[in-house]
Amino acid sequence: MPTSVLWAVDLFGRVYTLSTAGQYWELCKDAQLEFKRVSAATQCCWGIACDNQVYLYMCASDVSIRCREEAYENQRWNPMGGFCEKLLPSDRWPWSDVSGLQHRPLDGVALPSPHWEWESDWYVDENFGGEPTEKGGWTYAIDFPATYTRDKKWNSCVRRRKWIRYRRYKSRDAWAKIPSKDDLKDLPDPFSDLSVGGWEITEEPVGRLSVWAVSLQGKVWYREDVSHPNPEGSSWSLVDTPGEAVQISCGPHDLLWVTLWEGQALVREGINRNNPKGSSWSVVEPPGSENGIMHVSAGVSVVWAVTKDRKVWFRRGVNSHNPCGTSWIEMVGEMTMVNVGLNDQVWGISSEERAVYFRQGVTPSELSGKTWKAIVAGRESDRSHSGSSSSLLSAGCFFGDEVKGGSESAPSDTDAASESERPGPERSAPEEPLDNSRDPKGSSAVGPETGGTAECASETFCPDAGGREAAQASVGSERPLPASTAAELPWTNIDLKEPRKAPSHSATGFAETMGLSSLGLFPLGLDEPYAADDHPLWAWVSGGGCAVEAGSVLKWFSVQSGLSPSVQTLSLSISPAQTAAWRKQIFQQLTERTKRELENFRHYEQAVEQSVWVKTGSLQWWCDWKPHKWVDVRVALEQFTGHDGARDSILFIYYVVHEEKKYFHVFLNEVTALVPVLNEAKHSFALYTPERTRQRWPVRLAATTEQDMNDWLALLSLSCCESRKIRGRPSPQSIWSVTCKGDIFVSEPSPDLEAQDHLLPCDQMFWRQMGGHLRVVEANSRGVVWGIGYDHTAWVYTGGYGGGCVQGLASSTSNIYTQSDVKSICIYENQRWNPVTGYTSRGLPTDRYMWSDATGLQECTKASTKPPSLQWTWVSDWYVDFSVPGGTDQEGWQYASDFPASYHGYKTMKDFVRRRCWARKCKLVTNGPWLEVAPIALGDVSIIPESPEGPDSDDRGHNIALWAVSDKGDVLCRLGVSELNPVGSSWLHIGTDQPFASVSIGACYQVWAVARDGSAFYRGSVSPSQPAGDCWYHIPSPPKQRLMQVSVGQTSVYALDENGNLWYRGGVTPSYPQGSSWEHVSNNVRRVSVGPLDQVWVIANKVQGTHGLSRGTVCRRTGVQPREPKGQGWDYGIGGGWDHISVRANATRASRSMSQEQKAHGPVSC
Repeated sequence: MPTSVLWAVDLFGRVYTLSTAGQYWELCKDAQLEFKRVSAATQCCWGIACDNQVYLYMCASDVSIRCREEAYENQRWNPMGGFCEKLLPSDRWPWSDVSGLQHRPLDGVALPSPHWEWESDWYVDENFGGEPTEKGGWTYAIDFPATYTRDKKWNSCVRRRKWIRYRRYKSRDAWAKIPSKDDLKDLPDPFSDLSVGGWEITEEPVGRLSVWAVSLQGKVWYREDVSHPNPEGSSWSLVDTPGEAVQISCGPHDLLWVTLWEGQALVREGINRNNPKGSSWSVVEPPGSENGIMHVSAGVSVVWAVTKDRKVWFRRGVNSHNPCGTSWIEMVGEMTMVNVGLNDQVWGISSEERAVYFRQGVTPSELSGKTWKAIVAGRESDRSHSGSSSSLLSAGCFFGDEVKGGSESAPSDTDAASESERPGPERSAPEEPLDNSRDPKGSSAVGPETGGTAECASETFCPDAGGREAAQASVGSERPLPASTAAELPWTNIDLKEPRKAPSHSATGFAETMGLSSLGLFPLGLDEPYAADDHPLWAWVSGGGCAVEAGSVLKWFSVQSGLSPSVQTLSLSISPAQTAAWRKQIFQQLTERTKRELENFRHYEQAVEQSVWVKTGSLQWWCDWKPHKWVDVRVALEQFTGHDGARDSILFIYYVVHEEKKYFHVFLNEVTALVPVLNEAKHSFALYTPERTRQRWPVRLAATTEQDMNDWLALLSLSCCESRKIRGRPSPQSIWSVTCKGDIFVSEPSPDLEAQDHLLPCDQMFWRQMGGHLRVVEANSRGVVWGIGYDHTAWVYTGGYGGGCVQGLASSTSNIYTQSDVKSICIYENQRWNPVTGYTSRGLPTDRYMWSDATGLQECTKASTKPPSLQWTWVSDWYVDFSVPGGTDQEGWQYASDFPASYHGYKTMKDFVRRRCWARKCKLVTNGPWLEVAPIALGDVSIIPESPEGPDSDDRGHNIALWAVSDKGDVLCRLGVSELNPVGSSWLHIGTDQPFASVSIGACYQVWAVARDGSAFYRGSVSPSQPAGDCWYHIPSPPKQRLMQVSVGQTSVYALDENGNLWYRGGVTPSYPQGSSWEHVSNNVRRVSVGPLDQVWVIANKVQGTHGLSRGTVCRRTGVQPREPKGQGWDYGIGGGWDHISVRANATRASRSMSQEQKAHGPVSC
């Protein structure tokens, strides 16, 4: 579960955050501000301060918020002087925006608010469509506006060039006041409530938020243009309502509920991607006529409400198609407010003790949850209080009768209990007016009678026998402190009652003095309004940025009473060491006992030479002959154990053909891979051997249940590993791969794998499965392994093995963690144009299915489309995907002349068909040796491959270069990555002019990258002392090709374009690392990986086998030598169904070949 925070505001207006991985409330920065309420999202929090101004808190991130400003310089050709800024009266401005309609001089572009700063000065963009322009960045056309080209022609009468300047948002981890650009006459009234949501309305644009607010006059306002590049938005717009609003709540998707003064609720309808403000209002009546709705909170599929009698209600039947729901259900508990956060989890503040409660048991199948549980987490400041209290108690610092009350005589026990102690939770606090603070009896601690009794500082924290701290205010006799008047007390916008507190059991004769703190009123300079053991009194809570998975374990409810945090920490730190010593002692005693008892039986002969273990079961087998079909078979696994302990196994498969019983067998020491097969109808897996790998026809078996399949997979995997004597974690130089199903496989490289003389065929490599689910895995020979999931979450390898379906004996007992992944399942709605009715779902008889997959060959409807397997569960409804390649119109349609063809996002006269992509998200929860790296989502990652001449094995602390590309296209460099700390410390953002898609770093710190427009770039001057380099150099792409991926080895640079062509960069030398030209190597490639020995491995798209084409096959380039870096041919390995491979950790090669090569050519120099 990723670390996220819960936001809350106490009665004194202070904002706190509570991490899902923490146990203490942390005070938010800018404590000088006092807030009424806050509304949080994943990376930010909006709030309304006591000055009725709106503030924004952007959480700090390693990737800065950058926004690009553009201005175009336009010129027209003049017969007298050539191109100049003198344009025709009908032309656009000399300096304009991209449309030419708005005047935009460079000196007229200003920062939108004081919270932004310029990164650099204006400069010319010399990149046009992925290709470099001529010097000066000019593009030419016949006239304004027209299609621009890089080359100047004889009829080029106008030209323009683009100027770029970046600005960066600088107010991070601080409350930034939202500026207002509105007219003073139209400025919104002071706000009373605010809500943030809408980030799940659509995938495009990324990071868009819906910010809604309610003014003191009951009007509803909407903040325009709030997104990740523009976190402040632009302006407030008024949204008409049929009544006077008092409170508002916006869910993460398209739910928006408003509470009216009359007690009714308004529901906004028509909220979608193109209209985030919605179109109309619907009225929802309260649960009862006597008590109207006071507070409401909306989630994705739920709505909770609190009525004026503090009762909590749950709205049944709420969803995107019916935002009003059907009926109210009363829930247990009395709350002042509730808040629905991520995953529809619910928090609330009780009306009695003002404590924060969490709703337990909220799951997608049970949205109302089961019970309320109080959050008993303490505050971060309590640590220092408890620590000082413990130190004073341990030093014997007890205060007796030296400090007395205002009366001359010592008070009795009754008086002390009534005057000194605060009321406990079972008694209500007496309500006293502010004037009572001037009563000598109530303010004896600050009266002149206390002068001369203590000679310490003006504020001394003194613990009593129970470990509590009492604030003692004592003043010297020469400066008596008068009683505080009402005018000196701080202003507050909340009517405060006296805080409740458990009674303290002090020593005899101890009288706790009473000052302003006993009345709940504090001067502005006092840092802590509560005593050390007081629980905070909360006024507001927001869980919009708190991700709590169903069934996750939180530390919010496990604070031990009576133990200070320092004592708890001490006990926890000692316990593992004691346990380890105890286990070691027990193990030594058992070992000695075993030796002592077996010593007398050594002269006996061994009774059993070998043992046979058999497991049988019923499976289905995909038969080898035509017609291919599933056949019921009996399976028997026999395992032999010799007297020397060596184990070998044989798998027998018994089947019946033409009423004749037959069988065949497979030796498990010949099995090279056991792969789960992506199949919606069957729980099947494939068993590969070298012979069947060459035939592209593995043994396919299917079980009746998923658990049965996992049991067979775990057993067969364990038997294969035992036959090959492979156990434990993979070696640091292992080869990693990922299937199209997301399963992770690893292979131990042999020294002969990259030998030049006797090359080991790669179809003989043994692959074993590791737990987890990823899309990309990258590694290096120092043991640092990173992965990226389908939801762009980054994961780091922990050193364990097993997990997932490989459980039990084949899995390590430690370093296995829960892992989740989310992916989108896409189907297409196809339509053909009809001259009478327009576009309809009735196509020609030769057309594809009207609901199909991307190829159109398989029918896929919303009802028939299931998750990839039973391990996946739906987490969203079907929605239109606007981010498909080629673009879409406002409704998500793509147009083409016929099926299949090139699709585009606009309609022309020749377009007779169209399609629309529908997507639905599903989620997988598994486990494996992976730990999440928060909080930035990644699209690609690359770790520097360690060369054979790299650092010594003893140098485990040296930094390892790691580069990545975020899902938004930002280039990042990870700092602090080492063998001892593979997760690193922080991200360093590398500035770019456009979003990137792929990055790779070579063994000599050569950093290459590919932008989303298909152009290549080289980063100059990257070194261990300068990990970020200095600037990007644009590298022209191959002619008429758009690059998609790049991989850099020791000296070789390979790139892959979107058409599956593999290119080698020629002319790369240490003095000219950019190279000179692209040389075509092969086609039919899906993924490439270049290792530290410049070995080239790819995932081939189609490979011919005995039984047809096999997609996604692992292949190795043969004949790669220093004098022939492009190689000569291909060696085909495991397949199909593979999607990714990484050989960047494999620096293993035969010592003989290595010495001969170094002797002939010398070591490779960087």
